Amino acid sequence: MGTESLRNFSIIAHIDHGKSTLADRILEATGAVEARRMQAQVMDSMELERERGITIKAKAVRLRHEQGGKEYALNLIDTPGHVDFSYEVSRALAACEGALLVVDATQGVEAQTLAHAALAQELGLRIVPVINKVDLPSADVAGVAEQIRQTLQIEDEPVLASAKQGLGTEDVLRAIIEKIPAPVGDPAAPLSALIFDSSYNSYRGVVLLVRVKDGSLAAGAKIKFFSTGHEVQVEEVGYLKPKPVPTERLFSGEVGYVLCGIKDVHQVRVGDTIMEAARPLTAPLPGYRDAKPVVFAGVFPINAADYENLAAALEKLNLEDSSFSYEPEKSQALGFGFRLGFLGLLHLDIVKERLEREFGLSLIATSPNVVYRIRRRSAQGIAEVDNPADFPDYGDIESIEEPYVTATIMMPAQHQEGVLNLLKEKRGEYLSIDYLPGQRLIVKYLLPFSEMVLNFYDRLKSVSKGYASLDYAPAGFRPADLVKVEILIHGDPVDALSQIAHRSKAYYLGRALCAKLKELIDRQMFEVAVQARVDGRIIARETIAAKRKDVLAKCYGGDITRKRKLLEKQKEGKRRAKLLGSVEVPPDAFLAVLRLDDEGR
Repeated sequence: MGTESLRNFSIIAHIDHGKSTLADRILEATGAVEARRMQAQVMDSMELERERGITIKAKAVRLRHEQGGKEYALNLIDTPGHVDFSYEVSRALAACEGALLVVDATQGVEAQTLAHAALAQELGLRIVPVINKVDLPSADVAGVAEQIRQTLQIEDEPVLASAKQGLGTEDVLRAIIEKIPAPVGDPAAPLSALIFDSSYNSYRGVVLLVRVKDGSLAAGAKIKFFSTGHEVQVEEVGYLKPKPVPTERLFSGEVGYVLCGIKDVHQVRVGDTIMEAARPLTAPLPGYRDAKPVVFAGVFPINAADYENLAAALEKLNLEDSSFSYEPEKSQALGFGFRLGFLGLLHLDIVKERLEREFGLSLIATSPNVVYRIRRRSAQGIAEVDNPADFPDYGDIESIEEPYVTATIMMPAQHQEGVLNLLKEKRGEYLSIDYLPGQRLIVKYLLPFSEMVLNFYDRLKSVSKGYASLDYAPAGFRPADLVKVEILIHGDPVDALSQIAHRSKAYYLGRALCAKLKELIDRQMFEVAVQARVDGRIIARETIAAKRKDVLAKCYGGDITRKRKLLEKQKEGKRRAKLLGSVEVPPDAFLAVLRLDDEGR
């Protein structure tokens, strides 16, 4: 089959606009899945994806479709919709020539619709707009079509569909073949193939998903990875239909899988270029960018003996999701663990849950933090700090810069006041407000990223009654008056509970943390002080009262001096226990910090 019969496309959309359901209908229409094996969200094979109703991993599948008496091969790459997984979207789009942009007929263009469309346009992809859920009584097809034209600058007439009812699926397939261009490549040129995803199979080793740009790739060929220089021999190549189907050769423009028997996950990098060992390339394939983690948190095993298992689990999971980074870390309170970097809070939550479910681990995640740039008086240059435990002493800090993001929020006009008040409370700076057809508006604010990592999204949904959508992009660093809020329990600082906060909010955060820890820490045989400290001063304190044992129960009658003697003995025992005793912080305390924002809510 020649390249003129190939179509490589992705499906991009805002979360919950029916992207996975449309993928189901396309699979049904092309006969890729037997009717008896068909189920809802068949591309979302992960249990976690089905439970939450979101796509986490990009999936690739090869379909066959006949139109006008000619047979076509369609390579579909389904992508996530949430902003935290935009890295998955960029990897998928780098392997395509076009994309279906799905927009909900009842919700219209949302913030992540805007972001994904901009990413596809930046890569030069042909975008085919699809208005989904047109059969619903509240659908506004004409209004949404106008939003697509005005907001996204896409002039093509949208394809109308209802993925749930199966309406318009043939029109979608026709638009894919007619509007999305065939891949361009030179079959005679030296091999160049992009690794856009990978996974680990216990029996076969690393499974690579690749898009062949030039040349061809066959079993038995000796290949080389551009970035690592590692050479291996190809054992098997094939297509995902959606189950793996071996083939003799992957030709220019095709998408498929490659098995090389690689057991060491460090030998492969997602985004790398595959080339022939005998005919190496001088430069890697363009159009691919590395992920840069923006939220950091410590992850520790509850059972210290699971440290090695956690290390092995991170290696394997990082092969599937290379957008998170990790490095070893030691905490005085939690022992040995890892410092992980994520693309957002949902990404943190998903990675932690996958580690627990897929590898049988019990983990504690510390409060998330962003990267700060600190200039110290005692050292030259600027240091980047993502862990409160590494924050220098307050007397050694000359200046601090914190990261900002440009937040784009789309919402109905009636929720404007509540959202703007929230942005003001979060130290946001106004950039612009654009009004759209249908009483909707786009709000752009400059916002400290540290204000977004704790409950911002939940509060945004609350004040907008669930109608606001959010997207954000990095906007550099700016100076800020930040302090380290230390938590002391029984006089000892607990590094895992320390946080960085703006000075104006440090008192409220410290007070809320102390109050919450008082509820969660068990009472001891001695009085325990829970304190918050900023710049060497105690700013908040809660006292956990000691357990009281009735030592007078056995003392009946007799002189009062006998009772006083027993009480004095008890008092002395409590004093010694207070000097020598230690307090164990329960895992619930670390999890509770994640649910607190800087106002103690």
